[in-house]
Amino acid sequence: MSSNQLTKSTQGLSRGLLLLLAVVAGFMVSNIYYGQPLLERIGFDLSIPAASIGWVVASSQAGYLVGLVLLVPLGDLVDRRILITVQVAASAVGACGVTLASSEAALLLAFGTLGLASSVVQAIVAYTAASSTPDKRGGNIGTVTAGVVSGLILARTVAGGMTDLWGWRSVYIFAAVAAVVLSLAVLRAMPREQTSRGEARYWQAVSSVVVLTRRNPVFRTRALITMLLFASFGVLWSGMSLLLSGPAWNLPPGVVGLFGLAGLVGIRAASKAGAAADRGWGQRVTGISLVALLGSWLALSLGSWSLLWFIAGIVVLDAAVQAVHVTSQTMIVAGAEESASSIIGSYMVFYSVGSAVGAAAVAPVFDAWGWTGASVLGAVFALGALVIWGVDRARLQGAGVRLVSSVQQAGAE
Repeated sequence: MSSNQLTKSTQGLSRGLLLLLAVVAGFMVSNIYYGQPLLERIGFDLSIPAASIGWVVASSQAGYLVGLVLLVPLGDLVDRRILITVQVAASAVGACGVTLASSEAALLLAFGTLGLASSVVQAIVAYTAASSTPDKRGGNIGTVTAGVVSGLILARTVAGGMTDLWGWRSVYIFAAVAAVVLSLAVLRAMPREQTSRGEARYWQAVSSVVVLTRRNPVFRTRALITMLLFASFGVLWSGMSLLLSGPAWNLPPGVVGLFGLAGLVGIRAASKAGAAADRGWGQRVTGISLVALLGSWLALSLGSWSLLWFIAGIVVLDAAVQAVHVTSQTMIVAGAEESASSIIGSYMVFYSVGSAVGAAAVAPVFDAWGWTGASVLGAVFALGALVIWGVDRARLQGAGVRLVSSVQQAGAE
């Protein structure tokens, strides 16, 4: 495939470039999730207490958060081709740091660095949103998100299998090599962009998370839903290895990683949700998906004695989370494409906070009350997201206001 085939056309993104972006996004998001099925093995190797092991994943989410605030907004100011290339290449540095870590402090620092660089995923989403025509935006975001979902799933499966064969450090050697190769592919394939977009300034873009949250009700509602949505998501995927590797099942990392394959349904949900949002059905998709998310925890709570119910819960939870996630991104960017990086970066701050809270909270809860306590925690987060959606929906209906799926004014602040 030539570079000409991969460049953006006047009709929006070419199919080739869109697929490349989906692949890169999938590989980069994997960096955040490789460690989840390996928590017990990493903790044993480095003598990290069970109650503290959740901070391994949380540290990468914290780095991701810093990247969302400080790096992703740069996409509104500089050539995204260079920004994305540099961040993908920098993730190789973080992966090497994890590989060489010999203490808990060194490991947390390396995971934080890896998370910082891997925030490039949202620069890719913002580029996709800004470069797509309005009638294709939701579908294109859905395609990139499908790549992200694939990365989430394969990260756990690949990490578990490689750990069984060569040890957990081999996973991050693989991540470093992949980052170098993909950075070169991005540099070659993406078209050059203008390095100046309007009158936007860096610190203005960085502060957009505060402006959007304070002034735009659509963004605020979607951001709060996302924070609780991914807190629930983090409870499952960080707590899963504690359940499946523990006394209840005593499964090796390779088998634990295979449970991520149940989330393949999320790929289909992401694509369908984006198309539905393009048709104006975002609110309906959100409500149905949040109800399904809450219900998934009933099945997941049975995981201590039934793997079939546990797998069913994973399928429903992943599909619900990805449907809401794609819908929200489509709604908040529509009409404000020139500020897509700032908007997506601001939105993903709430994603990162939620994921870190879920990952950090599940370990001590599991240690104290087992998987039942962890399931209650995940359900509480899901219920909170549903309540926020319901209150906002009732407010809009009571005021006779039709939901406007844009952040045009706030995005330009």
